[in-house]
Amino acid sequence: MLSGFAVGFLVGLTGVGGGSLMTPLLILLFGIAPEKAVATDLIYASITKTGGSIVHAINKTIDWSIVTRLAAGSLPASALTLITLYYLGIDSAAISDLITKVLGVALAFTAAALLARPWLLRTYANRFGIVSNETTRAYTIVVGFVLGVLVTISSVGAGALGVTALILLYPRTPIVKIAGSDIAHAVPLTLLAGTGHLLGGSVSTGTLVSLLCGSLPGIMIASAFAPRLPDTALRITLALTLILVSAKLLF
Repeated sequence: MLSGFAVGFLVGLTGVGGGSLMTPLLILLFGIAPEKAVATDLIYASITKTGGSIVHAINKTIDWSIVTRLAAGSLPASALTLITLYYLGIDSAAISDLITKVLGVALAFTAAALLARPWLLRTYANRFGIVSNETTRAYTIVVGFVLGVLVTISSVGAGALGVTALILLYPRTPIVKIAGSDIAHAVPLTLLAGTGHLLGGSVSTGTLVSLLCGSLPGIMIASAFAPRLPDTALRITLALTLILVSAKLLF
């Protein structure tokens, strides 16, 4: 419950940290098998982020056009990934090894995106300036597709990588609205991916219920305060944590 509250609170503040922290916690701290940890985290994220989305929607901090564009890429990508994994018939040990390696790499990229976000923004603005609406729409769908594949395999990416990409694509949109849009988009994506894993029976139900008892209050409280708080210190702390976890998973 405490882990659920802490991660839920962090996600509510920044839109970052759901799969990036919860899946490694389930694997390293609670000893849950990687494939079951991913499935449990996906269902956990879909329910938790529904609570955060409600609060962000009430505060009018969701851009639904961004959510729609991301979902247009991520939902088909998630479905294709689930079908591919099913038809490949990979055994449990191989899936666990694949998830662990993908998770470690995804966490490293997530940490890099968090630490380099100010530099990325400056470089992007200097090189590309303002991108047309049509190009922005196309890039957003592509970002959604990449997130769909990554999240379905490892449950990581929707937060930090998604938020960073949205900041680059929508530089005039307030950060709190970027976070709110990212949280709202994660609801259907994690629900679809989690349901696909659930059909295979790979969810730790007891752990899921305990996490939700902590995460739902955490994300709703943090979502209410999100418009008032800076995220720089949180971003750096989270990035350093992810680097350590990534190293633990890969080596």
